[in-house]
Amino acid sequence: MTLEELEARIALRAAASPEESYTAKLIARGMNKAAQKLGEEANEAVIAAVTGDRAELIKESADLLYHLLVVLRAADVPLSDIMAELDARTAQSGLAEKASRKDNS
Repeated sequence: MTLEELEARIALRAAASPEESYTAKLIARGMNKAAQKLGEEANEAVIAAVTGDRAELIKESADLLYHLLVVLRAADVPLSDIMAELDARTAQSGLAEKASRKDNS
């Protein structure tokens, strides 16, 4: 499955009834709850990475990607916008890109 396919699946499930779809239920509960779940999954992925638990890192990374796409859906930010931003960043070195963000803060 690609991220684009996951985004499309999330869009379909978001349009379903919250009684029938976890995705729809999460979005219906609002951005705060969706973002909270994203943060929880990020923490769990970090813990798995730091402890060297490969199997758990795979599971938590899947959860993290799913919840990130749910938050993007709730915020009406298409994955293509994120991919375009990443594409723009590849035009320069990572260090130069990071330095440019510090200058704009």
